[in-house]
Formats: sequence, C-alpha cells, structure tokens
Amino acid sequence: MKTELQIKQCPNCGSDQIKKVRRNWIGKYKGQSYTVPDLEFYECPVCQEHIFDLKALRQLQVHSPAFAKRKKEISKTKENAPVATVV
Repeated sequence: MKTELQIKQCPNCGSDQIKKVRRNWIGKYKGQSYTVPDLEFYECPVCQEHIFDLKALRQLQVHSPAFAKRKKEISKTKENAPVATVV
C-alpha cells in the first residue's frame, strides 16, 4: 500500500498555512541554474520552507548538475563491467 506524504503544519515555523504546490523549480548548484519541470512539493508561505517527498527528490536528482558526475561514474562502471558468459 502506497501512502502519500501529507503535511498539515510546517516543521520549521509551525504554521498551518503550508500548502502542496506544483510548478517548475529553479535551483542553483555552484552558480549553475537548472530547472525541474512540474515539481510537486510543500511550501510554507510564512518561512519559505520547502519539503520534498521521495518522488520529488528523485526528480531533483535527475535534473541537478550536482548529481551529473555521479551519473557518469555509474554509467562508466556499467560499460566496463565484465559480461558473464553462460556455458
């Protein structure tokens, strides 16, 4: 059974005004901007806190240049992995 994250109070400031939003997220990593289209997350209008569920975090990882090096390393490892031969 899959449960959806439901937040009714901001964990940072305690406000009950926190809302789930869906929009393009613009982030920065080492001065480089990147966009995550149609990202769904919680946002507090009082303290500007952002809370991401696992699905949103995965979307951020896919688009963030912070993870680009890691993705290349994994790809190279897979390319250089020995292939098992069944006899």
